[in-house]
Amino acid sequence: MPEHPPLLLLHGVMMSANAWSEVAPLLAEQFEVLTPTAAGHRGGPLLEGRATVSRLTDHAERHLDDLGLDTVHVAGNSLGGWMGIELARRGRARSVCALSPAGFWTPGSSDQEASRARLHFVRRLTLVSAPVAPLAMRSGLVRRLSMRDIAVRGDRLTPQAASVAATDLLGCTAGLDLLSTTEAIAPLDPPPCPITLAWPEHDRIFSQQVNGDVARRIVPGARHVVLPGTGHVPMIDDPQACAELIAESCRPQGVSPGEA
Repeated sequence: MPEHPPLLLLHGVMMSANAWSEVAPLLAEQFEVLTPTAAGHRGGPLLEGRATVSRLTDHAERHLDDLGLDTVHVAGNSLGGWMGIELARRGRARSVCALSPAGFWTPGSSDQEASRARLHFVRRLTLVSAPVAPLAMRSGLVRRLSMRDIAVRGDRLTPQAASVAATDLLGCTAGLDLLSTTEAIAPLDPPPCPITLAWPEHDRIFSQQVNGDVARRIVPGARHVVLPGTGHVPMIDDPQACAELIAESCRPQGVSPGEA
């Protein structure tokens, strides 16, 4: 029986490995699933100095080195999708599935500023509501409304999972640096491995119409798909669809699930 291929799951800014709690088990029979928490995030390695996407990618690459892995399949959401593309650029990815990837913008553009403003709003809302969060998160309506910028169905999360997500956000020391980054994804043509860019249908942070158009110019060889009924963190809304897309993106074209 062949070993399962390694699959690295990378979460978004101000989140943690907990973001994959519903998706990872769905992939465990096909892959050796790795779910590290990024440097500067709650539960991840400490990060000295200013946080940048490049430095976080350095940490992810060292993690692969520590595990003795030259290349892995990579799936990431938002910041994690960006990091996956950078790992591909460094020759460390066998394939990349990026769910609503960050970085497809012109630094300082109105589009980047609008996305940044929404993420800052999410952070401020969590800070202000922290004292009452454990009680408030018992309400499905509160979970849905408080997460409306990142999910269509925030009420899908259990009260405990929603509270953990809030604690992850508040415990992230790299968040402000990353939200003010001047970095962007550099052109990658041709891609060094298969790259799938998945755009949630109801993404309020990075829309397919804006960021997807930029991505087509920056990484012209990537495949684009839409995740229906989902928001910026689609693992909240539809973990099954995310798992199926990730597994499919790891397979060579024309290979069926039973042959992979």
